[in-house]
Amino acid sequence: MQKSTIILSLAMFSLGMQIAFGQGCSDAGFCTLNSIKPANENSMTTPPNQIKIGAFYGTADNSITVWGNYLEYNRQVTDNFGLDAKVTTLAQSGNNINTFGAGDLFLSGNYHQQNFNLTLGAKIPFADGNKKLENLSLPMDYQSSLGTVDLVASVGYEIKKLHFVLAYQQPLTQNKNQFFSEIYPTDSPLRNFQTTNAFKRSGDILLRISYPINVVQNLKITPSLLPIFHLTNDKYTDITGVEKEITGSQGLTLNGNIYLDYNINTTNALQLNIGMPFVVRDARPDGLTRGFIANLEYRIGF
Repeated sequence: MQKSTIILSLAMFSLGMQIAFGQGCSDAGFCTLNSIKPANENSMTTPPNQIKIGAFYGTADNSITVWGNYLEYNRQVTDNFGLDAKVTTLAQSGNNINTFGAGDLFLSGNYHQQNFNLTLGAKIPFADGNKKLENLSLPMDYQSSLGTVDLVASVGYEIKKLHFVLAYQQPLTQNKNQFFSEIYPTDSPLRNFQTTNAFKRSGDILLRISYPINVVQNLKITPSLLPIFHLTNDKYTDITGVEKEITGSQGLTLNGNIYLDYNINTTNALQLNIGMPFVVRDARPDGLTRGFIANLEYRIGF
């Protein structure tokens, strides 16, 4: 009982830390892919098929609240090869603006051999990143998808329960965003947002380090450290047609996560994921920053 109390206290502490920092996890979707999340195969007897349903709530930059959900299917084709598919939605609310839309489709193949894992996949958008309000383009903070087709690749290795994943995500296309902050009225809060017309987003490299701790028979806690490096400054085209770099958009975002996994039985499980930011980039024009976020997932195997 004492051990369980300590673990729950740590989870609440991480939640409080996240609120205190006020800005944090910023990635383009790949840190939540099945093969890049902390390994959970040992937390339940993994059947050949899994369906996962998840929902999250959080706060973003510029007084915006976000929430969304996802549906994921995992298929273990052979002992060493599996396929994953995931679809997402996203809603935003803030500054008297409310938006909702389909997000992305993630498709990936995974090869697993003993302690080694290799993943190759793609992110395919359901939106072009140019949602409008009264015929004016909205900033990226209100888009349900980055609007880019991305390549995703990762390699993972496990050493005595310590799990390492190195991942790379690179946009192959760019979106169609046409947001100019200066065309909004002077009293509009959108005047303070970064212009992202003809937005060109750089790629990211991610490293995840995680270690599972069994609390009781059906409960596991997994601390995880998650640095994400945005490779170069993003770019936009200003109202005069000149392409400019967004200074400070290159650099490191450093996050911590705590995963709580509870096995209801051998085929049903719940997972709570809470993030903790330590370091953020100076400029985050993609609208991905989350000051607070909590994700609850239910999975069933068959």
